[in-house]
Amino acid sequence: MTADDDAAALERERPALRGLAYRMLGSLSDAEDAVQEAFVRWMRLEDAQRAAIENPGAWMMRVTSRICLDMLGSARVRRESYVGPWLPEPVPAFADPARSAAAADPLDRVTLDDSVSMALQVVLETLTPAERVAFVLHDVFEMPFAQIAETVGRTVPATRQLASSARRKVRSRTEDAASRSRHDAVAAAFAAATDTGDVDALISLLDPAVTLTSDGGGKVSAARRPVHGGDRVARFLLGALTKHPDATVEPIATDDGLGFLITEHGSVDSVTVLGVRGERVTEVWLVRNPEKLTRWRRGDGAAEPHPARRRP
Repeated sequence: MTADDDAAALERERPALRGLAYRMLGSLSDAEDAVQEAFVRWMRLEDAQRAAIENPGAWMMRVTSRICLDMLGSARVRRESYVGPWLPEPVPAFADPARSAAAADPLDRVTLDDSVSMALQVVLETLTPAERVAFVLHDVFEMPFAQIAETVGRTVPATRQLASSARRKVRSRTEDAASRSRHDAVAAAFAAATDTGDVDALISLLDPAVTLTSDGGGKVSAARRPVHGGDRVARFLLGALTKHPDATVEPIATDDGLGFLITEHGSVDSVTVLGVRGERVTEVWLVRNPEKLTRWRRGDGAAEPHPARRRP
């Protein structure tokens, strides 16, 4: 087989590789760059080197992981100069994740499942790069620790410890999350309260320690710091809707459950994802950076719109 034939055969691995890279990087554009670099490295191999690789797919996964590990270090430096809080890029949820690989254009879809919820991606941001890589490769992709150790440059026992540490951190932040049905019920009540402008009803749905994080990336207006507390978050949300009387709020499917797509004058303005524990909202993630909203078009997870939220 020629190098071009090999590359064509590996195209079927691209959706899974991009899903792997997204989990590690929290950005689809960065994930695409990582996967493309892995393909470039494959093409640069000599014919004899490619022929000696028994499992090209596994090779691509290891190389993509190493690239992501390097990118995580530089990403932390970039985010130190990011304007306002940085949030992972929200992605549409698909009823059948497998259909992403079967799409007419596989480059327009990513193989994603419940393990890419915003809640988990936010927690992954708190891990060290090595912890994140070890966790994703072992707990999500079930890669053996011996292979992960080669990727992160640690011994096998040290790699096991990395994954264990990451797992404890993830569980501490996600284990008491509400069930999907409860999440969606709370989210629907949240939408109704914001729709009517009922501040008391909205506050009753918010945990007293709720945090709202808004990511505008310096490109659009957004809160430069997280907003804390039920009263402040409720008034922030209702105030934002008052400033945008022509905004339309649509229910959308996310891997966290029911979320909301806000559009204004036909353009996507933001995506809102909720974290719910028990009967209350504990986190509001509001992504406004337009560079993180390119996948949100009608038909990519958006349902029929609610009536526009209008404020006097």
